[in-house]
Amino acid sequence: MEWGTLLYDLFFDYTLRTVALGAAAIGLVSGALGAFAVLRKQSLLGDAMSHAALPGVVLAFLLTRNKASLILIIGAIIAGWLATLVMMSIIKNTRLKQDTVLGLVLSVFFGFGMMLLTYTQRLPDARQSGLNTFLFGQAATILQRDVITIAVIGGLALAVLFLFWKEFKLLTFDVDFAATLGFPVRLLDVMLTTLLVIAIVVGLQAVGVVLMSALVVAPAAAARQWTDRLSLMVLLAALFGAASGVGGAVISATGAGLSTGPVVVLCVSTIVLVSLFLAPNRGILWRYFRQQRNRRRLRLETVLSNLYRLAAQHDSLAHGHPLATLRAMDFGQGGVERSLQELAARGWVQRQTDDTWALTSAGLIKARQLLEQTQYEVQEVSA
Repeated sequence: MEWGTLLYDLFFDYTLRTVALGAAAIGLVSGALGAFAVLRKQSLLGDAMSHAALPGVVLAFLLTRNKASLILIIGAIIAGWLATLVMMSIIKNTRLKQDTVLGLVLSVFFGFGMMLLTYTQRLPDARQSGLNTFLFGQAATILQRDVITIAVIGGLALAVLFLFWKEFKLLTFDVDFAATLGFPVRLLDVMLTTLLVIAIVVGLQAVGVVLMSALVVAPAAAARQWTDRLSLMVLLAALFGAASGVGGAVISATGAGLSTGPVVVLCVSTIVLVSLFLAPNRGILWRYFRQQRNRRRLRLETVLSNLYRLAAQHDSLAHGHPLATLRAMDFGQGGVERSLQELAARGWVQRQTDDTWALTSAGLIKARQLLEQTQYEVQEVSA
């Protein structure tokens, strides 16, 4: 399929437009709220809550015999919220660590959900068909009313997030300080976790129980590489999640047999990899080039300082010194000749003979500045 045709279908084809809008809305909401889970070191919470929501979906169907997305989402929210309360209660009243409790809650709720799902598959009518799509997701089944439901519920969750932005920000970075200021820390914790549960359950139909945790954690992990500001991180995570949703829908439409949910996760995983390598300050390549620049600067300063120390032992500071002596003083670091050439290009040293180098007037001033700065830093550390 040509990209021009695909772009046209993205806006005018009902199925592709609906799936893309639904995936974008899910990615936006889960990315924005997932930023708080990542910063609070609760990345596994998304995995636990997505699995814990399964029994709520099945019970909502068994009680109503209706597969409307709003009813199933409400059931998933209730189950996820109950799982959250159970988890917080166990952590508070026992000595079990959080990761242990998360694994326990995930296993129990998901096992109960699978038992209920198996039971519903044996019912004599056919109304239960399609519930198993919540395990792995089936974005192609999303209808326009489902997109509206996702947008409304997700919009309400984001509205609550921005309404209590200051409180959630304080809770995320310094919960003890928030408690001393009189904020209801436990209530805020339950509210923030409930919003995260909502972000998870609205995406179960498209991405599924198994993969939904990736859509919560991955956009926030990618956004964290680009910024240290919470507001910008939340915005970037939302944009990464929405872009992954649209990208997954478009790519899955280009070939037969490509499921949208896994492709969405692959798209956001690609964004994470790009961020890990290319993000300024935190990216692997950025850090590598910065380290190389610092090493080169350190070598230049070392050679310049060595020249100054050697010159200080003679009557004239412009006295030249053999290259072999400078190499011996460099303690095997290497690159002395290359450093001298770079220093000469800057006008700080000059070659007197084939293997003799001396400081220039500008180099003398620079070397003194380096030594004074080094002595000042040593005094600061000693103080």
